[in-house]
Amino acid sequence: MRMVHLVKVRIARAWMETPDIRVLELAPQEAVALPMVSAGSHIDVHMPNGLVRQYSICNGPGESGFYRIAVKLEARSRGGSRSMHQDLEPGDALSISQPRNHFALSEIAGEHLLVAGGIGITPILAMARALAERGSPFRLIYFVRGPEHVVFNDALSDGRLAKHLVLHTGLSADQTAMELTRDIVSSGDNSHLYVCGPAAFMEAALTIAVAAGWAPERLHREYFSALVDETVSKGAFEVEARRTGRTVSVAADETIVAALARDGINVDVSCEQGVCGTCLTVVLDGTPDHQDMYLTDAEKARNDRMCLCVSRARSARLVLDL
Repeated sequence: MRMVHLVKVRIARAWMETPDIRVLELAPQEAVALPMVSAGSHIDVHMPNGLVRQYSICNGPGESGFYRIAVKLEARSRGGSRSMHQDLEPGDALSISQPRNHFALSEIAGEHLLVAGGIGITPILAMARALAERGSPFRLIYFVRGPEHVVFNDALSDGRLAKHLVLHTGLSADQTAMELTRDIVSSGDNSHLYVCGPAAFMEAALTIAVAAGWAPERLHREYFSALVDETVSKGAFEVEARRTGRTVSVAADETIVAALARDGINVDVSCEQGVCGTCLTVVLDGTPDHQDMYLTDAEKARNDRMCLCVSRARSARLVLDL
């Protein structure tokens, strides 16, 4: 297992930004500087109840000494967002990971098209503020259910961002697709697209971009949860952990991570939803059934790595480098 170096923080401030989104500012417990972050970065938050969840860092340029995150209270919360809303108060201690960035701004884009849906504004806001600071050309397109659900309205109303912002409220799915199509098709050949929000919203934006001829390297996304694929293989299969010399059976109703843990083989996990890449493992033999949102389509096609928290097997047996 990899060594995970955690940073001890405390909740310095907390407030409700919208009816279902709580903002927290995390400051170091000790007199040490927090690691520097770039726009698009996120952290793992290790909660007192043992859960680990990923949150984007919303800080803008020049904001240091704390990490600002926003947490949406999910109706079907498994304890993560509910705990962040109901159990934690200013002064409480938490542990977080070092920042990671799988959603960085391109250094070669001529223009940046930033597209956010709902809580997906969290990494997008940091990107917009960084681009405004640099003077780089960008457009910011934000979709929300209604005016009361606009996150970080004060920051978005700032003149440096407001002139780049197009805000859509209360649109239907068809209206949203029409606006996405207009924005994506009207972008230049040197534009890069960055999209974050609900999984179905993101898939719609990316599908439109691919249909419009956008190359994969111009498409950037940050998922909060994986799409549910009803075609995923539900049958049992075997997993051999080559280095440990053990083979386990994975039942139809359990994950590879759970099956391995049952046999004493522990795999580092974090999101447990196929979005963070913590449990990414080398595949030595067999064919994975990829259900994650971490690997690109090209990486999935190679079938040489897989995320064990959600993916399964198309073959009767998988051999993993564990």
